[in-house]
Amino acid sequence: MSEIVIGEDGLARPPWAATDPLLRDYYDTEWGMPVRDERGVYERLSLEAFQSGLSWATILRKRPAFRAAFADFDPDVVAAYGERDVERLMGDAGIVRNRRKIEATITNARATVALRREGGLPELVWSHRPAATPAPRTLAEIPTTSPESVALSRALKARGFRFVGPTTMHALMEALGIIDTHLVDSHRRGSSGVWA
Repeated sequence: MSEIVIGEDGLARPPWAATDPLLRDYYDTEWGMPVRDERGVYERLSLEAFQSGLSWATILRKRPAFRAAFADFDPDVVAAYGERDVERLMGDAGIVRNRRKIEATITNARATVALRREGGLPELVWSHRPAATPAPRTLAEIPTTSPESVALSRALKARGFRFVGPTTMHALMEALGIIDTHLVDSHRRGSSGVWA
């Protein structure tokens, strides 16, 4: 049985994207669409790390403040952040004030810059695209990890990245369109162009 919700606009969405206008807009226009530029991948990797243990709605509401706090997620700028910046960010009520996550975002910026020698962050992340994507009919059928997300987690950790566990990397792969976990009956299923 499908768990899809038909909106007032006649479009089918999962329950999490059916009521809150912010989540609905994110679902309809951004989530699962291909992101292949360095800044875009770094931003989403950072936001997925901050989301760990929190709701995605919380992160999405704070996204403008995150962009302001982290120089629009420019890896070169964030890589130069020091202890004074960490203290400044710990005092920024607009973002999630978690020292370990803030420090990881800076560490990951440095790792992103270093990774350019190997082809770059987008290339590494997209190289973990699986041969097939899930085709969930219910929310319970959506996996939270995969062999590819485990491998991506290992590859990033080996290059100095932090807060990149297999579950977080699976969520990143969903957000970037590397896998399509839109429910089969959703109006967004297949919309990324990555999967037929």
